[in-house]
Amino acid sequence: MNRQAQAAVLFLIGVAVLRASFTDLYLRYVKAELRPLLMVAGAVLIVAALATVWYELRALRAARNGAAEGHGSSGHDGHGHREPRVSWLLVLPLLALILVAPPAPGSYSAMRAGTALKPLPAFPELPAGGTLRLGVGDYAGRAAYDDGRNLRDRRIKMTGFVALDRGGAPHLTRMTLNCCAADAQPVKVRLSGRLPPTLQPDTWLEVTGTYSSKRAKDPVNGGVIPFFDVTRAAPVKPPSDEYEG
Repeated sequence: MNRQAQAAVLFLIGVAVLRASFTDLYLRYVKAELRPLLMVAGAVLIVAALATVWYELRALRAARNGAAEGHGSSGHDGHGHREPRVSWLLVLPLLALILVAPPAPGSYSAMRAGTALKPLPAFPELPAGGTLRLGVGDYAGRAAYDDGRNLRDRRIKMTGFVALDRGGAPHLTRMTLNCCAADAQPVKVRLSGRLPPTLQPDTWLEVTGTYSSKRAKDPVNGGVIPFFDVTRAAPVKPPSDEYEG
């Protein structure tokens, strides 16, 4: 691939990165706190592409001026090596990145991976009174490793997508990130209580209910899966950021 093609590819990558970072699209790839770095990276790629084009045009102008002064002293001036046109096919994946947003991992991936739930050294105090709105990971960690402290006798709301195990048992699930989508892992909470008669995998639900002391073992990695006693479940739209953590 010649330098003009390289500059075009750099420019398209930079545009794709900036477009993703200025919208919610970047949340499909990396954690929210990495947004400033994406913006900088996209800008650097675009500047590098423009600089490459500028240097190439300057070199071409200088070569033409030299050829004019030498009155064609070399019969091969201006006939550089032609790059294969097939190299431009490398641009197609970039166009797909710009135009198509990849889906976040869903129930299929979640139930084939072990829970990412791990014990924490301490849990922050929760606000007193009223309904608690918790992330799936926050509830699961407190229920599994803090003995439900500050969760008992509290009304709790959580949002996640439905995943069914091989026996059809429903789990409220969220994928968590350490850095980017490539390392996404699930946190699962087993649902019991008043559930809709039919639950479809990948349906997003807001569930309201109470802490349960019951536990299950994840068949994939033996991790802890806490239960949640549902009193109300309602379908909701997926959030702009489908990942937790």
